[in-house]
Amino acid sequence: MIDDHPFALCLTHDVDRPYKTYQSVYYALADRDPRQLQSLFPGRNPYWQFERLMEIEDSLGVRSAFYFLDEQHLLRDRPVRDWFEPDNWMRYMGRYSLDDPAIVDVIHELDEGGWEVGLHGSYESYDDRERLRREKARVESVLGKPVRGGRQHYLNLDVPETWRHQRAVGLKYDTSLGSSQSYGFQYGDSIQRPFDDEFVVFPLTIMEVALPDPTKHFEEAWAECERLLAEAADRGAVMTILWHPRYFSRRDFPGWGALYRRIIENALDRGAWVGPPVELYDQLDHPTDDRFDEPTGDRLDEQVDAEPESTVHESAE
Repeated sequence: MIDDHPFALCLTHDVDRPYKTYQSVYYALADRDPRQLQSLFPGRNPYWQFERLMEIEDSLGVRSAFYFLDEQHLLRDRPVRDWFEPDNWMRYMGRYSLDDPAIVDVIHELDEGGWEVGLHGSYESYDDRERLRREKARVESVLGKPVRGGRQHYLNLDVPETWRHQRAVGLKYDTSLGSSQSYGFQYGDSIQRPFDDEFVVFPLTIMEVALPDPTKHFEEAWAECERLLAEAADRGAVMTILWHPRYFSRRDFPGWGALYRRIIENALDRGAWVGPPVELYDQLDHPTDDRFDEPTGDRLDEQVDAEPESTVHESAE
């Protein structure tokens, strides 16, 4: 175990759309709710939830990882044929820039406060090593130091090639192995070492959108989370969860922030190690370390027996 903790809970956040733009029009039309358009007014942005998220975690004495995206611009960076695909408009609209002073400021604030800043590889980068390398360099140019891990956008994976690309550009871990449609330990309850070296995969246990909607069914959603926490404690598992920052908006997603807080509180009550993946990574015994021993069944860092088949997962945006 890690410092005698019964299990580990890794906290992660993919920074996809910190500004509510086209979503305001979509929900206004879909829900016949013109109040959604108020988000377009100056000074109103319900998806910018970094402060609330940091307040929750700071009050509980924990930290997490934030993965930032260097996404392409549809009209500037993509071929003309892509302009006529409706899915591409949804995929690329509402993007943010790493040159945005507010984004730069929050990256520095997170880093200075002890949070991990990592890479959210763009939709195309899972099979494009040079693009991934450039995106990592862009995040590092803002952060001012190397990033060591992250997650691919939409959970895109070509296994094991994506991991080879990540390792080649200098990443130490990935957290993309998971699903937006289901939750649990179907991808494993411990870290994986696909190349029997220091590169590590943290399987994703919960992405928030896969759970019952706590806005309408809070106790049902909590029962599923509590079940998984109990299972993690029984297994001595490494449990990784993903909450997108926009889900901390009380107005747009009531109940989601409270559910996240309760998960952390329950994990701490059970004696779990709680924090960002990079901190857990640094506590593991790695093959390149003098401390490395053959893994055993009761270790949090059990090796993977075989490489999974190639697959591409898509997450809800």
